[in-house]
Amino acid sequence: MTAFSTQGQSDPTVQPVPTAVVEQVDAADTTLSNPKRAVISLGSNLGNRLETLQGAVDALEDTPGLRVKAVSPVYETEPWGVDPGSQPSYFNAVVVVKTTLPPSSLLERAHAIEEAFHRVREERWAARTIDVDIVTYADVVSDDPDLTLPHPRAHERAFVLAPWHDVEPEAQLVGRGAVADLLAKVTREGVTPRVDLELRLPE
Repeated sequence: MTAFSTQGQSDPTVQPVPTAVVEQVDAADTTLSNPKRAVISLGSNLGNRLETLQGAVDALEDTPGLRVKAVSPVYETEPWGVDPGSQPSYFNAVVVVKTTLPPSSLLERAHAIEEAFHRVREERWAARTIDVDIVTYADVVSDDPDLTLPHPRAHERAFVLAPWHDVEPEAQLVGRGAVADLLAKVTREGVTPRVDLELRLPE
């Protein structure tokens, strides 16, 4: 039982999902009829980073019409786009899910989880309690400014590619090729596996 499932109707992580969508995915929830595979990147560099990542994984699993299928090892990553030492390091992980939610509703759920963990969006590259990014959704390619798919910078980020490769060694990034090949082309400097840490796959 997670903190998210004890809040009933006041649960801030479910408010953005329209009732009609919830009813639709609840009907398919037992079998996840015709689910789509999505890859989600998690990152945290404020507060209890490991606890926050686990909370995000659990919140994803608590989403109607979504099942967490794989959780990657944890990586510790130096922050991007800021002066060295000006922010705490990130803990990063990748989650593979199967879902009957459309991309727009999955994005709303990701934002709701961020809000539940008090993510503040004041400036780019700012420190944050949690970052929940959709990396890929099935084979969808979209230039929608609200949700560009695949994620436009995933192919150049070792903190996404390395944990993704750990859980899906044969994975392909739509339009970019094999994740293994992409990972071989980027630097892993500042991206360190934390073998002493582990995220639990929800039961």
